[in-house]
Amino acid sequence: MPIDNDVYDRIGVGWWDESNPLNLLQGSLTPARYDYFRSVLRERGYARLDGLRALDIGSGGGFLAERFAKAGCAVVGVDPSTVSLETAQRHAAASGLTIDYRRGVGERLPVPDASFDLAYCCDVLEHVDDLDAVLAETARALAPGGLYFFDTINRTWLGKLVVIKIMQEWRWTRMFDTPIHDWSMFITPTELTAALERHGLRPAELTGLGLRTLDPRRVVDMHRARQGRITYGEFSRRLNFGRVPYTGANYMGYAVKTEARG
Repeated sequence: MPIDNDVYDRIGVGWWDESNPLNLLQGSLTPARYDYFRSVLRERGYARLDGLRALDIGSGGGFLAERFAKAGCAVVGVDPSTVSLETAQRHAAASGLTIDYRRGVGERLPVPDASFDLAYCCDVLEHVDDLDAVLAETARALAPGGLYFFDTINRTWLGKLVVIKIMQEWRWTRMFDTPIHDWSMFITPTELTAALERHGLRPAELTGLGLRTLDPRRVVDMHRARQGRITYGEFSRRLNFGRVPYTGANYMGYAVKTEARG
């Protein structure tokens, strides 16, 4: 069954609503990703982000875009969902933030060449039609020496169990009543590393993104969220996602745009 990417237009008005399953990405996953990305930036000499140009590829409701904008970045967010873009723009305006949201896809980014200091792509690579095209476009958009942050899902039995079986297929626990992932589109670290290198993005680090505490009560909470007994936002906060040593399910990392060749 093909991925139903139209779900983001159908329910994308509710990204910031904790009762909406899309809000699952906000409570724990967004802070985990952002904290890791900021730690890398600090290690590479960016104690402050004021004035940095940031490209959010697959910006959704604007969870990460708003964090980078609050930190001082000039953010451009690109997403194919008109509903999600409108939701993100409304929330940014209500929060007093200026974020440039544009409709587009990763394979054809509506941005100039070499115009960003950093780019990030979360919950996206396992959805795209052409991974190489997305990475080629990302490399085109980054200035030499620019940083590319990403996360995605590993094509392993664990990735299949957690993301496909538990979160998508099992009626007792599934988050959506429509397929939003296809196991065959998951990407192993070896495959992603090779693809990054093909497009002038030098891999610098890979690390796991997962639960920092393993608690069987979280499965019960998943069922309670599906029943509406707790919100998806509250469920997400209880998951306690963060950087972990294992990459068997989700992983994240960064690469550096190589210098332009003469």
